[in-house]
Amino acid sequence: MKNLFIETYGCQMNFADSEVLTSILGSSYKAIQDYKQADLILINTCSIRDHAEQRVLHRLSEFAAIKKSRPQVRIGIVGCMAERLKEELLNSGLSVDLVAGPDSYRKLPELLDLVNCGKEAIDTLLSEEETYHDILPVRLGNNKVSAFVSIMRGCQNYCAYCVVPYTRGKERSRDPESIISEVKDLLEKGYKEVTLLGQNVNSYKHTDTKSGSVVNFSLLMDKVASINPLLRIRFATSHPKDLSDELLEVMSKHPNICRAIHLPVQSGSSRMLKEMKRKYDRDWYLNRITAIRHHLPDCAISTDIIAGFCSETEEDHQQTLALMKEVGYEFAFMFKYSERPGTFASKFYKDDVPEATKLRRLNEIIDLQQSLSLESNRRDIGHTFEILTEGISKKNQEQYYGRNSQNKVIVFDKPISGPISNLHIGTYLSVKVKDCTAATLIGEIV
Repeated sequence: MKNLFIETYGCQMNFADSEVLTSILGSSYKAIQDYKQADLILINTCSIRDHAEQRVLHRLSEFAAIKKSRPQVRIGIVGCMAERLKEELLNSGLSVDLVAGPDSYRKLPELLDLVNCGKEAIDTLLSEEETYHDILPVRLGNNKVSAFVSIMRGCQNYCAYCVVPYTRGKERSRDPESIISEVKDLLEKGYKEVTLLGQNVNSYKHTDTKSGSVVNFSLLMDKVASINPLLRIRFATSHPKDLSDELLEVMSKHPNICRAIHLPVQSGSSRMLKEMKRKYDRDWYLNRITAIRHHLPDCAISTDIIAGFCSETEEDHQQTLALMKEVGYEFAFMFKYSERPGTFASKFYKDDVPEATKLRRLNEIIDLQQSLSLESNRRDIGHTFEILTEGISKKNQEQYYGRNSQNKVIVFDKPISGPISNLHIGTYLSVKVKDCTAATLIGEIV
Protein backbone atom coordinates (compact mmCIF):
# COMPACT_ATOMS: atom_id res chain seq x y z
CA MET A 1 0.00 0.00 0.00
CA LYS A 2 1.19 3.50 -0.84
CA ASN A 3 0.72 6.45 1.49
CA LEU A 4 -1.93 9.13 0.90
CA PHE A 5 -1.95 12.54 2.58
CA ILE A 6 -5.02 14.77 2.17
CA GLU A 7 -5.20 18.39 3.28
CA THR A 8 -8.70 19.85 3.23
CA TYR A 9 -9.77 23.50 3.04
CA GLY A 10 -13.18 25.13 3.15
CA CYS A 11 -16.61 23.87 4.09
CA GLN A 12 -17.83 20.69 5.77
CA MET A 13 -18.76 19.33 2.35
CA ASN A 14 -15.09 19.34 1.41
CA PHE A 15 -14.19 17.37 4.53
CA ALA A 16 -16.90 14.85 3.69
CA ASP A 17 -15.59 14.67 0.11
CA SER A 18 -12.08 13.92 1.38
CA GLU A 19 -13.50 10.87 3.15
CA VAL A 20 -15.19 9.77 -0.08
CA LEU A 21 -12.07 10.04 -2.23
CA THR A 22 -10.04 8.24 0.46
CA SER A 23 -12.50 5.37 0.09
CA ILE A 24 -12.18 5.44 -3.70
CA LEU A 25 -8.39 5.19 -3.45
CA GLY A 26 -8.53 2.68 -0.59
CA SER A 27 -7.45 -0.36 -2.61
CA SER A 28 -4.05 1.22 -3.34
CA TYR A 29 -3.50 3.92 -0.72
CA LYS A 30 -3.75 4.24 3.05
CA ALA A 31 -4.33 7.66 4.63
CA ILE A 32 -1.52 9.07 6.78
CA GLN A 33 -1.07 12.34 8.67
CA ASP A 34 2.55 13.17 7.76
CA TYR A 35 2.84 14.59 4.25
CA LYS A 36 6.61 14.07 4.27
CA GLN A 37 5.98 10.30 4.16
CA ALA A 38 3.31 10.46 1.44
CA ASP A 39 3.48 8.99 -2.06
CA LEU A 40 0.39 10.98 -3.07
CA ILE A 41 -0.51 14.43 -1.73
CA LEU A 42 -4.01 15.73 -2.45
CA ILE A 43 -5.24 19.21 -1.58
CA ASN A 44 -9.03 19.45 -1.41
CA THR A 45 -9.63 23.09 -2.19
CA CYS A 46 -12.12 25.90 -1.67
CA SER A 47 -12.86 28.86 -3.99
CA ILE A 48 -15.41 30.70 -1.89
CA ARG A 49 -12.92 33.53 -1.15
CA ASP A 50 -9.62 34.64 -2.64
CA HIS A 51 -7.90 34.18 0.72
CA ALA A 52 -8.72 30.46 0.66
CA GLU A 53 -7.14 30.07 -2.78
CA GLN A 54 -4.03 32.00 -1.77
CA ARG A 55 -3.53 29.68 1.21
CA VAL A 56 -3.66 26.68 -1.13
CA LEU A 57 -1.12 28.20 -3.53
CA HIS A 58 1.23 28.92 -0.65
CA ARG A 59 0.87 25.36 0.61
CA LEU A 60 1.50 24.01 -2.88
CA SER A 61 4.89 25.67 -2.94
CA GLU A 62 5.79 23.80 0.26
CA PHE A 63 4.70 20.47 -1.21
CA ALA A 64 6.61 21.22 -4.42
CA ALA A 65 9.78 21.46 -2.33
CA ILE A 66 9.12 17.93 -1.05
CA LYS A 67 8.87 16.72 -4.62
CA LYS A 68 12.29 18.09 -5.47
CA SER A 69 13.86 15.66 -3.03
CA ARG A 70 11.40 12.85 -3.82
CA PRO A 71 10.45 13.09 -7.53
CA GLN A 72 8.22 10.02 -7.29
CA VAL A 73 5.71 11.93 -5.13
CA ARG A 74 2.47 12.84 -6.92
CA ILE A 75 0.63 16.07 -6.12
CA GLY A 76 -3.03 16.59 -6.97
CA ILE A 77 -5.51 19.45 -6.65
CA VAL A 78 -9.13 18.39 -6.16
CA GLY A 79 -12.35 20.22 -5.32
CA CYS A 80 -13.71 23.65 -6.15
CA MET A 81 -10.43 25.37 -6.97
CA ALA A 82 -9.60 22.53 -9.36
CA GLU A 83 -12.92 23.10 -11.10
CA ARG A 84 -12.41 26.85 -11.33
CA LEU A 85 -8.77 27.06 -12.44
CA LYS A 86 -8.32 23.77 -14.34
CA GLU A 87 -5.30 23.94 -16.71
CA GLU A 88 -3.85 26.96 -14.90
CA LEU A 89 -2.96 24.70 -11.99
CA LEU A 90 -1.16 22.15 -14.17
CA ASN A 91 0.80 24.98 -15.78
CA SER A 92 1.49 26.86 -12.55
CA GLY A 93 5.06 25.61 -12.15
CA LEU A 94 4.12 24.23 -8.71
CA SER A 95 4.58 20.55 -9.64
CA VAL A 96 0.86 19.74 -9.86
CA ASP A 97 0.40 16.32 -11.49
CA LEU A 98 -3.37 15.98 -11.58
CA VAL A 99 -6.50 18.12 -11.31
CA ALA A 100 -9.93 16.68 -10.46
CA GLY A 101 -13.19 18.52 -9.90
CA PRO A 102 -15.79 17.58 -7.25
CA ASP A 103 -17.63 15.17 -9.59
CA SER A 104 -14.50 13.37 -10.86
CA TYR A 105 -13.33 11.48 -7.80
CA ARG A 106 -14.29 8.07 -9.17
CA LYS A 107 -11.71 8.66 -11.93
CA LEU A 108 -8.79 9.34 -9.59
CA PRO A 109 -7.23 5.88 -10.13
CA GLU A 110 -7.36 6.44 -13.91
CA LEU A 111 -5.90 9.94 -13.57
CA LEU A 112 -3.03 8.57 -11.51
CA ASP A 113 -2.37 5.97 -14.21
CA LEU A 114 -2.14 8.79 -16.75
CA VAL A 115 0.34 10.65 -14.53
CA ASN A 116 2.50 7.55 -14.24
CA CYS A 117 2.49 7.29 -18.04
CA GLY A 118 3.72 10.87 -18.31
CA LYS A 119 0.39 12.22 -19.61
CA GLU A 120 -1.75 15.20 -18.59
CA ALA A 121 -4.28 14.20 -15.93
CA ILE A 122 -7.26 16.52 -15.67
CA ASP A 123 -10.99 15.92 -15.29
CA THR A 124 -13.26 18.73 -14.16
CA LEU A 125 -16.49 17.78 -15.89
CA LEU A 126 -19.53 18.52 -13.75
CA SER A 127 -22.25 15.90 -13.45
CA GLU A 128 -26.02 16.21 -13.13
CA GLU A 129 -26.26 12.79 -11.47
CA GLU A 130 -23.16 12.02 -9.38
CA THR A 131 -23.88 11.81 -5.63
CA TYR A 132 -21.38 9.06 -4.62
CA HIS A 133 -24.38 7.33 -3.03
CA ASP A 134 -22.78 3.88 -3.20
CA ILE A 135 -19.43 4.81 -1.65
CA LEU A 136 -18.95 4.29 2.06
CA PRO A 137 -16.58 7.07 3.22
CA VAL A 138 -13.40 6.32 5.13
CA ARG A 139 -13.64 8.35 8.32
CA LEU A 140 -10.53 10.49 8.73
CA GLY A 141 -9.12 11.93 11.92
CA ASN A 142 -9.44 10.74 15.50
CA ASN A 143 -13.01 11.87 16.15
CA LYS A 144 -15.12 8.71 16.46
CA VAL A 145 -18.06 10.59 17.98
CA SER A 146 -19.53 12.70 15.18
CA ALA A 147 -19.51 12.29 11.40
CA PHE A 148 -20.63 14.14 8.27
CA VAL A 149 -23.08 12.55 5.82
CA SER A 150 -23.53 14.24 2.44
CA ILE A 151 -27.15 14.02 1.29
CA MET A 152 -26.98 16.18 -1.83
CA ARG A 153 -24.53 17.97 -4.08
CA GLY A 154 -24.44 21.17 -6.08
CA CYS A 155 -26.45 24.38 -5.92
CA GLN A 156 -28.59 26.32 -8.36
CA ASN A 157 -29.52 29.40 -6.37
CA TYR A 158 -26.93 31.51 -8.24
CA CYS A 159 -26.51 34.14 -5.55
CA ALA A 160 -24.75 37.08 -7.18
CA TYR A 161 -21.57 36.82 -5.10
CA CYS A 162 -21.19 33.03 -4.98
CA VAL A 163 -18.97 30.77 -7.09
CA VAL A 164 -20.41 27.46 -5.77
CA PRO A 165 -22.92 26.78 -8.61
CA TYR A 166 -20.06 27.09 -11.09
CA THR A 167 -17.67 24.82 -9.16
CA ARG A 168 -20.15 22.30 -7.73
CA GLY A 169 -22.70 22.07 -10.52
CA LYS A 170 -26.42 21.40 -10.59
CA GLU A 171 -28.32 20.52 -7.44
CA ARG A 172 -29.09 16.79 -7.09
CA SER A 173 -30.24 14.71 -4.13
CA ARG A 174 -28.90 11.36 -3.00
CA ASP A 175 -31.05 8.23 -2.70
CA PRO A 176 -32.57 8.33 0.83
CA GLU A 177 -32.04 4.61 1.41
CA SER A 178 -28.28 5.02 0.88
CA ILE A 179 -28.29 7.88 3.39
CA ILE A 180 -30.13 5.81 5.98
CA SER A 181 -27.79 2.88 5.36
CA GLU A 182 -24.73 5.08 5.93
CA VAL A 183 -26.18 6.52 9.14
CA LYS A 184 -26.94 3.01 10.44
CA ASP A 185 -23.39 1.96 9.64
CA LEU A 186 -22.04 4.90 11.64
CA LEU A 187 -24.31 3.98 14.56
CA GLU A 188 -23.05 0.40 14.51
CA LYS A 189 -19.47 1.71 14.57
CA GLY A 190 -20.17 3.69 17.74
CA TYR A 191 -20.78 7.19 16.40
CA LYS A 192 -23.19 9.26 18.48
CA GLU A 193 -23.90 12.18 16.14
CA VAL A 194 -24.30 12.79 12.41
CA THR A 195 -24.54 16.03 10.48
CA LEU A 196 -26.46 15.90 7.20
CA LEU A 197 -24.72 18.09 4.64
CA GLY A 198 -25.64 19.96 1.48
CA GLN A 199 -24.88 23.31 -0.11
CA ASN A 200 -28.59 24.00 0.35
CA VAL A 201 -29.53 21.11 2.59
CA ASN A 202 -33.20 21.87 3.19
CA SER A 203 -33.96 21.88 -0.55
CA TYR A 204 -33.23 18.13 -0.58
CA LYS A 205 -35.81 16.32 -2.73
CA HIS A 206 -35.42 12.82 -4.13
CA THR A 207 -37.92 11.28 -6.54
CA ASP A 208 -37.91 7.52 -7.04
CA THR A 209 -37.79 6.89 -10.79
CA LYS A 210 -39.81 3.65 -10.49
CA SER A 211 -42.54 4.46 -7.99
CA GLY A 212 -42.61 8.23 -8.35
CA SER A 213 -42.56 8.61 -4.56
CA VAL A 214 -40.95 11.80 -3.27
CA VAL A 215 -38.83 12.24 -0.16
CA ASN A 216 -38.24 15.87 0.82
CA PHE A 217 -35.92 17.11 3.55
CA SER A 218 -38.57 17.03 6.28
CA LEU A 219 -39.40 13.40 5.56
CA LEU A 220 -35.72 12.47 5.34
CA MET A 221 -35.06 14.10 8.72
CA ASP A 222 -37.97 12.18 10.21
CA LYS A 223 -36.58 8.90 8.84
CA VAL A 224 -33.03 9.54 10.03
CA ALA A 225 -34.08 10.73 13.49
CA SER A 226 -36.24 7.61 13.90
CA ILE A 227 -33.26 5.26 13.44
CA ASN A 228 -32.27 5.58 17.11
CA PRO A 229 -33.37 8.18 19.68
CA LEU A 230 -29.84 8.25 21.17
CA LEU A 231 -28.28 9.34 17.86
CA ARG A 232 -27.99 13.11 17.59
CA ILE A 233 -28.90 14.66 14.24
CA ARG A 234 -27.65 18.00 12.93
CA PHE A 235 -27.81 19.59 9.45
CA ALA A 236 -26.11 22.36 7.47
CA THR A 237 -26.56 24.65 5.67
CA SER A 238 -30.13 25.92 5.35
CA HIS A 239 -31.40 28.47 2.87
CA PRO A 240 -34.10 30.79 4.30
CA LYS A 241 -36.34 30.34 1.25
CA ASP A 242 -36.58 26.58 1.94
CA LEU A 243 -36.97 26.55 5.73
CA SER A 244 -40.50 25.13 6.02
CA ASP A 245 -42.90 24.88 8.95
CA GLU A 246 -43.07 21.16 8.12
CA LEU A 247 -39.37 20.79 8.93
CA LEU A 248 -39.75 22.72 12.18
CA GLU A 249 -42.64 20.46 13.19
CA VAL A 250 -40.50 17.37 12.52
CA MET A 251 -37.71 18.85 14.62
CA SER A 252 -40.06 19.57 17.50
CA LYS A 253 -41.23 15.93 17.40
CA HIS A 254 -37.73 14.44 17.74
CA PRO A 255 -35.65 15.49 20.78
CA ASN A 256 -32.56 13.96 19.17
CA ILE A 257 -32.65 16.51 16.31
CA CYS A 258 -30.42 19.20 17.75
CA ARG A 259 -31.89 22.58 18.58
CA ALA A 260 -29.55 24.57 16.35
CA ILE A 261 -30.24 26.04 12.92
CA HIS A 262 -27.68 27.80 10.75
CA LEU A 263 -29.68 30.26 8.65
CA PRO A 264 -27.46 32.59 6.56
CA VAL A 265 -28.94 36.05 6.18
CA GLN A 266 -25.95 37.76 4.44
CA SER A 267 -27.53 41.23 4.85
CA GLY A 268 -30.29 42.88 6.85
CA SER A 269 -31.25 45.16 3.96
CA SER A 270 -33.97 44.03 1.54
CA ARG A 271 -32.36 46.13 -1.17
CA MET A 272 -29.05 44.35 -0.70
CA LEU A 273 -30.71 40.94 -0.57
CA LYS A 274 -32.29 41.68 -3.93
CA GLU A 275 -28.91 42.74 -5.34
CA MET A 276 -27.41 39.56 -3.93
CA LYS A 277 -30.18 37.50 -5.61
CA ARG A 278 -31.01 35.78 -2.33
CA LYS A 279 -34.69 35.11 -3.22
CA TYR A 280 -36.10 36.49 0.04
CA ASP A 281 -36.34 39.86 1.75
CA ARG A 282 -35.89 41.06 5.31
CA ASP A 283 -39.53 40.44 6.26
CA TRP A 284 -39.45 36.86 4.92
CA TYR A 285 -36.29 36.13 6.87
CA LEU A 286 -37.70 37.52 10.11
CA ASN A 287 -40.87 35.50 9.51
CA ARG A 288 -38.73 32.35 9.46
CA ILE A 289 -37.07 33.44 12.70
CA THR A 290 -40.50 33.86 14.28
CA ALA A 291 -41.49 30.37 13.07
CA ILE A 292 -38.35 28.87 14.61
CA ARG A 293 -39.05 30.58 17.94
CA HIS A 294 -42.64 29.32 17.85
CA HIS A 295 -41.89 25.67 17.12
CA LEU A 296 -38.49 25.44 18.88
CA PRO A 297 -38.28 28.00 21.71
CA ASP A 298 -34.91 26.64 22.86
CA CYS A 299 -33.32 26.68 19.39
CA ALA A 300 -30.01 28.46 18.81
CA ILE A 301 -29.70 30.37 15.54
CA SER A 302 -26.45 31.16 13.74
CA THR A 303 -25.83 32.92 10.45
CA ASP A 304 -23.47 34.19 7.73
CA ILE A 305 -23.01 37.91 7.06
CA ILE A 306 -21.20 39.72 4.24
CA ALA A 307 -19.94 43.26 4.84
CA GLY A 308 -19.45 45.69 1.97
CA PHE A 309 -21.17 43.95 -0.94
CA CYS A 310 -21.44 46.00 -4.14
CA SER A 311 -23.29 49.33 -3.66
CA GLU A 312 -23.88 48.74 0.07
CA THR A 313 -24.66 52.06 1.77
CA GLU A 314 -24.27 53.02 5.40
CA GLU A 315 -28.04 52.67 5.78
CA ASP A 316 -27.87 49.12 4.43
CA HIS A 317 -25.12 48.36 6.93
CA GLN A 318 -27.13 49.79 9.81
CA GLN A 319 -30.08 47.60 8.82
CA THR A 320 -27.81 44.57 9.10
CA LEU A 321 -26.75 45.60 12.60
CA ALA A 322 -30.39 46.19 13.55
CA LEU A 323 -31.43 42.76 12.29
CA MET A 324 -28.59 41.12 14.23
CA LYS A 325 -29.88 42.75 17.42
CA GLU A 326 -33.47 41.74 16.65
CA VAL A 327 -32.59 38.09 16.06
CA GLY A 328 -29.90 37.83 18.74
CA TYR A 329 -27.69 35.29 16.99
CA GLU A 330 -25.73 32.82 19.09
CA PHE A 331 -22.93 32.72 16.53
CA ALA A 332 -22.05 34.09 13.10
CA PHE A 333 -19.54 33.62 10.27
CA MET A 334 -18.66 37.15 9.17
CA PHE A 335 -16.69 38.25 6.10
CA LYS A 336 -15.98 41.30 4.02
CA TYR A 337 -17.01 40.95 0.39
CA SER A 338 -14.41 39.40 -1.91
CA GLU A 339 -15.18 39.44 -5.63
CA ARG A 340 -14.97 35.98 -7.18
CA PRO A 341 -14.29 35.60 -10.92
CA GLY A 342 -17.14 34.20 -12.93
CA THR A 343 -19.95 35.21 -10.59
CA PHE A 344 -22.86 37.44 -11.58
CA ALA A 345 -21.49 40.23 -9.38
CA SER A 346 -18.07 40.11 -11.04
CA LYS A 347 -19.68 40.46 -14.48
CA PHE A 348 -22.38 43.02 -13.85
CA TYR A 349 -21.67 44.88 -10.59
CA LYS A 350 -18.93 47.27 -9.56
CA ASP A 351 -17.03 46.38 -6.41
CA ASP A 352 -17.39 49.98 -5.27
CA VAL A 353 -17.25 49.87 -1.47
CA PRO A 354 -13.78 51.07 -0.37
CA GLU A 355 -11.66 48.44 1.36
CA ALA A 356 -11.33 50.57 4.49
CA THR A 357 -15.12 50.90 4.67
CA LYS A 358 -15.58 47.16 4.24
CA LEU A 359 -13.14 46.50 7.06
CA ARG A 360 -14.74 49.05 9.38
CA ARG A 361 -18.21 47.62 8.78
CA LEU A 362 -16.95 44.08 9.26
CA ASN A 363 -15.35 45.03 12.58
CA GLU A 364 -18.61 46.63 13.73
CA ILE A 365 -20.47 43.42 12.82
CA ILE A 366 -17.87 41.30 14.66
CA ASP A 367 -17.98 43.52 17.75
CA LEU A 368 -21.77 43.36 17.86
CA GLN A 369 -21.80 39.60 17.43
CA GLN A 370 -19.28 39.21 20.25
CA SER A 371 -21.65 41.04 22.57
CA LEU A 372 -24.67 39.04 21.34
CA SER A 373 -22.82 35.76 21.86
CA LEU A 374 -21.79 36.80 25.35
CA GLU A 375 -25.36 37.81 26.21
CA SER A 376 -26.66 34.47 24.96
CA ASN A 377 -24.08 32.52 26.93
CA ARG A 378 -24.74 34.50 30.10
CA ARG A 379 -28.40 33.50 29.90
CA ASP A 380 -27.27 29.88 30.11
CA ILE A 381 -25.49 30.33 33.45
CA GLY A 382 -27.28 28.24 36.07
CA HIS A 383 -28.90 25.96 33.49
CA THR A 384 -28.11 22.28 33.07
CA PHE A 385 -27.62 20.75 29.61
CA GLU A 386 -27.11 17.28 28.25
CA ILE A 387 -23.81 17.33 26.40
CA LEU A 388 -22.00 14.81 24.24
CA THR A 389 -18.37 14.52 25.35
CA GLU A 390 -16.16 15.03 22.31
CA GLY A 391 -12.60 15.28 23.61
CA ILE A 392 -10.00 16.83 25.88
CA SER A 393 -9.73 20.62 25.90
CA LYS A 394 -6.81 21.98 23.89
CA LYS A 395 -6.25 24.76 26.42
CA ASN A 396 -6.40 22.60 29.54
CA GLN A 397 -5.54 18.90 29.55
CA GLU A 398 -7.45 18.52 32.83
CA GLN A 399 -10.73 19.45 31.15
CA TYR A 400 -13.08 17.77 28.72
CA TYR A 401 -15.29 19.53 26.22
CA GLY A 402 -18.56 18.71 24.52
CA ARG A 403 -21.51 20.39 22.85
CA ASN A 404 -25.11 20.73 23.88
CA SER A 405 -28.09 20.47 21.55
CA GLN A 406 -27.72 24.18 20.75
CA ASN A 407 -24.22 23.51 19.36
CA LYS A 408 -22.54 25.48 22.15
CA VAL A 409 -19.18 24.23 23.41
CA ILE A 410 -19.04 23.49 27.15
CA VAL A 411 -15.78 22.75 28.97
CA PHE A 412 -15.72 21.00 32.34
CA ASP A 413 -13.17 19.50 34.72
CA LYS A 414 -12.28 15.83 34.44
CA PRO A 415 -13.98 13.80 37.18
CA ILE A 416 -11.29 12.46 39.53
CA SER A 417 -13.47 10.07 41.54
CA GLY A 418 -16.85 8.39 41.53
CA PRO A 419 -18.69 6.25 38.97
CA ILE A 420 -17.67 8.39 35.97
CA SER A 421 -13.99 8.89 36.88
CA ASN A 422 -13.12 6.68 33.87
CA LEU A 423 -15.09 8.91 31.52
CA HIS A 424 -14.98 7.93 27.85
CA ILE A 425 -15.21 10.21 24.83
CA GLY A 426 -18.71 9.87 23.38
CA THR A 427 -20.44 9.78 26.77
CA TYR A 428 -23.62 11.78 27.37
CA LEU A 429 -23.45 13.88 30.55
CA SER A 430 -25.51 16.46 32.39
CA VAL A 431 -23.43 19.59 32.87
CA LYS A 432 -24.46 22.72 34.76
CA VAL A 433 -23.15 26.04 33.40
CA LYS A 434 -21.40 28.11 36.04
CA ASP A 435 -19.54 30.70 33.92
CA CYS A 436 -18.88 31.65 30.29
CA THR A 437 -16.95 33.62 27.73
CA ALA A 438 -18.35 34.89 24.42
CA ALA A 439 -17.20 31.64 22.77
CA THR A 440 -17.48 28.97 25.46
CA LEU A 441 -19.64 27.82 28.34
CA ILE A 442 -17.85 26.67 31.50
CA GLY A 443 -19.61 24.00 33.49
CA GLU A 444 -19.47 21.20 36.03
CA ILE A 445 -20.84 17.67 35.91
CA VAL A 446 -24.03 17.16 37.92
